[in-house]
Amino acid sequence: MIPLHMHPNWQSIPEENDPPACTYDTQGNIVIHGRTEPTQLQAQETRQAEPVTGPETEPQCPAACARTGQRIRECQAVLQALAIRVIDGTSDTASEGAAQYRSGFRDARAFFMEGARALRSARAGLWGFLTQPVWVIGLRKKPKHYNRMTLFILDTVRFGGTFAVIFVTLFASLNYQSFWTIVQSHLNPIQYTASVASKTSEVNDALRNKLLRSPALAVAGGAESGDLAGFLPPVGPPENRIIIPKLNMNVPLVTPSFEALLAENWEQVEKDIQEALGLGVVHYPGTARPGQAGNFFVTGHSSYYPWAPGKYKTVFARLNDLEVGDEYWVYYGGDKHRYTVTGKKEVKPSDVTVLDQPTRRRMATLMTCTPVGTTLRRLIITADEIDPLTGTVLAVGERETKQRSNIRTEMLPI
Repeated sequence: MIPLHMHPNWQSIPEENDPPACTYDTQGNIVIHGRTEPTQLQAQETRQAEPVTGPETEPQCPAACARTGQRIRECQAVLQALAIRVIDGTSDTASEGAAQYRSGFRDARAFFMEGARALRSARAGLWGFLTQPVWVIGLRKKPKHYNRMTLFILDTVRFGGTFAVIFVTLFASLNYQSFWTIVQSHLNPIQYTASVASKTSEVNDALRNKLLRSPALAVAGGAESGDLAGFLPPVGPPENRIIIPKLNMNVPLVTPSFEALLAENWEQVEKDIQEALGLGVVHYPGTARPGQAGNFFVTGHSSYYPWAPGKYKTVFARLNDLEVGDEYWVYYGGDKHRYTVTGKKEVKPSDVTVLDQPTRRRMATLMTCTPVGTTLRRLIITADEIDPLTGTVLAVGERETKQRSNIRTEMLPI
C-alpha cells in the first residue's frame, strides 16, 4: 500500500520537470506511473550535491524520496477529486430521481383528478338520461308517465322472469320423475316411515316364490303351515341386492365386467357402468366386495333423461335423506351384510379420493349426483360394516355372527 502521509525526513521539493505521479486515462481510471531510473549525469550531480556527513551529522532524505512524496500527494489529490466527483454524481442522480418522482406524482394526480371529473360528468349524464321522462301509450289505456330507468327495470324483470319460467319448466320436465319421488315420500307418511320388517318380507317373498317353482320340493310355503320353506335356514335372495329401509328401497346390485378395467380401457369402463346403471345400482369395478377390507363403493342415478332405458333412473333421488346412524343391508353372494352410516358430505366430481381403499377398515360408500338433476357435485355417504346380530363394527378378518337354525333333519316334513 502507498502511505498517505509523508515521512518527516521527506522535506525536499521535487523538480518542476518531473512527470506527475498519477493521471486519468480516457475511461476515467487512475493510472499511477512508475519511477524512471536517473541518468548517469543526474546520478553524478546528485552525488556531488550530497553533503558529506560525519558520524555526528544527521542524514538527509534523498531526492527520490522527495519525488515519491510528491507523487503520493498527487495521488491524494486525484483520490479527493474522484471522491468529490462521486459525491457530486450521486447527489445529482438522487436529485434527478426525486424530481422525476415528483413530476410523476403530479402527473398521476392530475390524471386521477381528470378521471374523477370525467366519471362525475358521465354519472350526471347517465342519471339525466335515466330520469328523462317518457310517455307510454298503451292499447285502450291512457298514456302513462315513466322514466327510462323505470322502463329498463320493468323490461329486465320481464325478460328475467320469462327466462326463469322457461328454465324451470324445462328443468322440471326433464327431472320430474326424481322430484315426484321426493315429493311422494313426504306426501305418503306410511311409505316414508316404512319399517325394516317390510323389506325383510319382500326378501322372503322372493325366496319363497323361487322355492315354489322348484320341481324337487314336494311342498313349499310358510312355517306356520309346516311347509318346507318355513324350516329352511335364513338365506339371502337369489341375486345381489341393496336394501335401505329408510328410503323404502330394495334394488338390484349390479357388478359390471372387469375386462375393460384390467385392459385399462377407461372409455369402455365408463360405458359398462352407464349400461349397468339402467339395471340397478352399480358396484364400482375394482373396489372391495362386501366383507372384505377396503371400500365397497356403490353408485346410482339421482336423475336421468326420461327417455333413457331402465327403471332405476331415480333410485338415489332421496339418498340425501340418510343421516348418521341409519342402516342399510347388502345381500351379496347369498350373505347378508349390515352397514351403519358414519359420514355424509359433498365433493367435486374430480375428487377421486372417495375411491380410496383402506387396508384396515371394512367400509362402504354410496354416491350419487347432487343437486338432483345436475352433475355439479357428488353426494357421498360413508358407512362401516357391522355384525348382523350384535351391531358391533367388524374388524378386518373378523367373522360375523350367523344365526343358526335349531331344526334337525328328522323334523322336516316328508
